[in-house]
This record gives sequence, C-alpha cells and structure tokens, in this order.
Amino acid sequence: MIRLIALDIDGTLLDSQWQVPQVNRDAIRRATDAGIEVALVTGRRFDFARPVIDQIEAPLTLIVSGGALVKRRDGETLVRHLLPVVVAREVVEGTADFRDATAVVFDRPRAAQVVHERLDIRDTHRRSYFQRNRDFITEVVPLEAALTEDPIQVMYSGGVARMRELVARVGSLSVGSRVAIALTEYESHDFSLVDVNRAGCTKGATLAEWVASQGIGRDEVMAVGDNFNDREMLEFAGVPVVMGNAVDDLKRLGWPVTLDNNAGGVAAAIEQFALAGGCHQSRRP
Repeated sequence: MIRLIALDIDGTLLDSQWQVPQVNRDAIRRATDAGIEVALVTGRRFDFARPVIDQIEAPLTLIVSGGALVKRRDGETLVRHLLPVVVAREVVEGTADFRDATAVVFDRPRAAQVVHERLDIRDTHRRSYFQRNRDFITEVVPLEAALTEDPIQVMYSGGVARMRELVARVGSLSVGSRVAIALTEYESHDFSLVDVNRAGCTKGATLAEWVASQGIGRDEVMAVGDNFNDREMLEFAGVPVVMGNAVDDLKRLGWPVTLDNNAGGVAAAIEQFALAGGCHQSRRP
C-alpha cells in the first residue's frame, strides 16, 4: 500500500505553461483524502515553489532545494542540510570563469536569499526567473564576500554543453568529494541547471530520511519524476514512475512510464499506482 507520494515539480507536476493541471490537483486531493502523504520534492527553493504550492488545496510536505530543506507549507523548517561555508567558498573560487552563471542561495526569510555577482537581464533564459524573484535577489561583488554563513547551495544555470563542463569542473575540485551535484537538463531549450549541495544531500537521500522519520517503509513510497536530478528519488521509491516527457536516460531504466506533463501524467500515475486497489508490488528493476 502506498503511504507517501513524492512528486517532482518542473516537468512533472507542472504542465508546459507552468501550471498545475486540474486533474493533478484533483488526484492529489483524492490521495490525501485517502490518508496518503504527498511530498513535493524539488530543486526549487521554498519561496520559488510557493506559487505552485498555492495552487494545491491539500496538505503537503515540501522537500526543497534539492533535499537541503524539508518544510511545512507555512514555511516552518523541519530538516536542514546546509553547505559548509568553507566548501561553498572553494566551489565559488574554483569556478570563477563561470561567475556570470553563478548564484549562492541562503535560507533567509526574504531579502538576499539568492546572491549573484552580476545580473544580465538581457539573458532570455534567466529574465523570467529574475523578474519573478526580484524581491529575493541581490548582487554582491565579489561573490565570495556574500559567504558570511553556510548557504543552502551554490547554483548555476546556462547552456547544456557549458553546464556539463561546469559539472566536470566541480567534480575535479579538491572539495569535489564534499559536495553533491544535481543536474537538470532541457536539451530542447539548450538550458541546464546545476545545484551544488553538501555531500549526501540529494532529493533521494532526504526523501529516505523523511519517510524513515515518519515510520514509512521504502516499498510504501511512490515517486514520479522526469529529469536527472530525480534519479536517486526514483531509485529509492518502491514504486518509481517516469513521466512521458522524461529524459531518455530515465526511460531506459525499465520503470513504468506515465503520460506526459501536458496530459496529466501525475494524475494518471496516482490513479494507477496509489489509488486503484491501494496495493502494489515494488517496481524497482
């Protein structure tokens, strides 16, 4: 029986217009009414996820910033895994030639949650993000000067090839073993996101920590995702489900594939694997 459903947000819960389809909202409500806990597990920081949270009228657990924080929907922090400031500094210094693509993210109430050294609002990939998050973003020169406390993560964004180069660079640093690197790619848009968290901090690891604290077994967890940073979460879940629009690398792993994010794939997965009969065998390959 499924007792917890873990849902990625972008490319999974949201459609291509960045909205939660009504069928997904209805399915989540039916699941929570049936006593199933629903957790949104996302690379987004909490305040960037809030517009999504507000579209769902159901109890939610929020695992945000790639597993760095677990929060209630009112913002109360339940679990926190921050990146040691000395490690963050070495990462920032070791990727200086990616500075235009770099941000440091902090667990702060509102202002200066996201710190850049410089912003280029002409960048079409980032303009919308800057506009939606202007109240949370600030600039500090040099960026290292912003590292006065442990951040949540160091975050990068840019073209696919450049971000793959960035991933290799971070992995080669002397602190490479002290960080976890999460990659999200959108090849069709030539855009990638890279999150550098503390070692061991991933969506999957924090999901495992959370369900253990709630007395929920691994085989009682269903997870739905679409991208590289969802893989550990899917590997942990007893019932992993891959979106129809997922990257091919996930589809090749032999897990069930649901509809795409514009066709209510989350709702279809919830109905099939969590609500229909309520009991399923583990789907791990």
